[in-house]
Amino acid sequence: LNDAEMTECCKYICSSCCRCQSSACCKATFLMCICCLCSLGMGASCSSAVPPERAAPSSGMYKLEIELKRGHNLAVRDRGGTSDPYVKFKLGGKEVFRSKTIHKNLNPVWEEKTTLTLDSLSEPLYAKVFDYDFGLQDDFMGSAFLYLESLEQQRTIPVTLVLKDPQSPDEDLGSLELAVTLTPKDSPIEERRDSTVCDHIFTQSIRLSELHRKSQLWRGIVSIALIEGRNLIPMDDNGLSDPYVKFRLGPQKYKSKTVPKTLSPQWREQFDLHLYEETGGVLEITVWDRDTGRRDDFIGRCQLDLSTLSKEQTHHLELPLEESRGFVVLLVTLTASAAVSIADLSVTPLDDPQERREILKRYSLSNLKDVGIVQVKVMRAEGLMAADVNGKSDPFCVLELNNDRLQTHTVYKNLNPEWNKVFTFNVKDIHSVLEVTVFDEDRDRSADFLGKAVIPLLNIRNGEQKGYVLKNKELTGPTKGAIYLEIDVIYNTVKAALRTVVPAEQKYMEEEPKVSKQLLQQNFNRVKRCIMVLISYGTYINSCFEWESAQRSIISFVLFVVVVWNFELYMLPLGLLLLLVWNYFFSSSRDMTDMSMEAMFEWEDEDEDKEDKDSEHKGFMNKLYAIQDVFISVQSALDDVASYGERMKNTVNWTVPFLSWLAITALCFATFLLYLIPLRYLVLAWGVNKFTKKLRNPYAIDNNELLDFLSRVPSDVQVVSN
Repeated sequence: LNDAEMTECCKYICSSCCRCQSSACCKATFLMCICCLCSLGMGASCSSAVPPERAAPSSGMYKLEIELKRGHNLAVRDRGGTSDPYVKFKLGGKEVFRSKTIHKNLNPVWEEKTTLTLDSLSEPLYAKVFDYDFGLQDDFMGSAFLYLESLEQQRTIPVTLVLKDPQSPDEDLGSLELAVTLTPKDSPIEERRDSTVCDHIFTQSIRLSELHRKSQLWRGIVSIALIEGRNLIPMDDNGLSDPYVKFRLGPQKYKSKTVPKTLSPQWREQFDLHLYEETGGVLEITVWDRDTGRRDDFIGRCQLDLSTLSKEQTHHLELPLEESRGFVVLLVTLTASAAVSIADLSVTPLDDPQERREILKRYSLSNLKDVGIVQVKVMRAEGLMAADVNGKSDPFCVLELNNDRLQTHTVYKNLNPEWNKVFTFNVKDIHSVLEVTVFDEDRDRSADFLGKAVIPLLNIRNGEQKGYVLKNKELTGPTKGAIYLEIDVIYNTVKAALRTVVPAEQKYMEEEPKVSKQLLQQNFNRVKRCIMVLISYGTYINSCFEWESAQRSIISFVLFVVVVWNFELYMLPLGLLLLLVWNYFFSSSRDMTDMSMEAMFEWEDEDEDKEDKDSEHKGFMNKLYAIQDVFISVQSALDDVASYGERMKNTVNWTVPFLSWLAITALCFATFLLYLIPLRYLVLAWGVNKFTKKLRNPYAIDNNELLDFLSRVPSDVQVVSN
């Protein structure tokens, strides 16, 4: 065979391992080419030819190296005209790699690498791009398939994947740029090579593994809530700025949203950074002005030495910007990881009798400085939801009390984790609610929500270990799993009572309200129920005036005369006091009322779920009609309230002089009567008239003189239209 024919033979037989596919083959046998020997580290000599049956890899496994370079012109999914993209690779229906998130960028640069081991090339690699949304479901940005059988082996190939949406195949969603290298897994020949080479490779692999493991060990969590900026310098021609903030802690970065046209931005963003072993404890903060079409302007910077902050405590910080004016306001909490601090439940403060006595003395009635403390033992959770493809989760627990936020360590690959962690919060308001949320940790992306429990401090029984059923984000229904806590609350009753009549602490981190048909319907029904209660009471009172029951009307009339004739002002709070005492001692339906209320809301949720399912089947128009009905009802109610308020204003503003003069006449007459005649006589006269009106004139039509008068006064809308 000549060289050309030998090369073709090598291409055919050694296609799974030959890299060059163009070198001259060894003349000893056409089944082994020089490039195969070179790839095995045996040099260019063909003197050590191997029998033909040992030439090809013994197994059908391959190594696929993927370098995710960048994206081009990705889809817009956020309101600001940008997206926060990240990429997931799937193989055989399982997620094999997830990239980091690049915030607010449609042309992101990842430069990330991963290596996969494949059993065969028949399954395509599935790439999906998502837009990260904190606390919400991430938005789909497109997907593409990479068919591995078509790849040329043993060389790096640039690949461009055009992203498509199966629901909208004509939509342009941009593309991903990759570099892939497909090689067969090492054959048994390599195992028989020189032992020193193998030892060297093995030692190097161990070192890399240790380095990787060390880089993943973090000694704490830095929870940061970016609240606001104050008095920043203007960078735009209009005397304002479009500020955003960048954070850097070692290799980790975070970029906030941009708040347009302000010098006092309100960000209200929360995120976590890991404090790694080799990372310095200095948090770098820079403030920038977004400048469309040009390079962003630098506003100022500041640094925070995390080693100066005490752990397990939320710090409210106002950091001045260096080389500039203005402040950045943060809430920073340092939580130690399990690698550094493991709580010992046997030595908690409230379990030590002496320390407990000291704490009780600190919050006794004689000391009115502080409200109290709450100690939470996070024991374990059971039956959590599986959030990972392996059927497990990596759960951790976050505890929030107003603006204080603490976090446990992560228990990996477990649906029944045990944390055995103890937290202590300072209680500023005894009416606060402890929020306990369980998340699943995911690398380089937002944590997955697993469940939440909300516990009012006043409902806690000290020292009781209790399992709390986890609920969904809206707290409208249960989700999988329960969390076991033991909570102790010690507080000063007098200080807590005094704190009740001052403004409550504002919570810095609150989600933006979203339009929801279910929430709108629920709130509308709540208002409707309140109005129906008032209407039912009004109907009952009116029935006394209508003499529908002679016995009831006579008793009501006598009671009315006695109460009005003997009424003194102190009787008003006394009557409310008697009502409260009566309900405390004689109302046995309090628990039943709570149960019926919960059942009512559950029933509403079930109805809403049924409506949603039915509307999914009935189509988009029925959904639109359902929302339209709710909006029309709310719109009418708001119109009535606004109209009566505007009519009272227009009466005073002399919009219709005749009605204003009529109001003056009526007010003068009322002032004259109140001056000459005691109030009880006027109320008695009104009551006697109401009770005898139906007897005197059975066919009289009921009316409200004040509302009838206001109905004649035009509202602002009517004034403009007229």
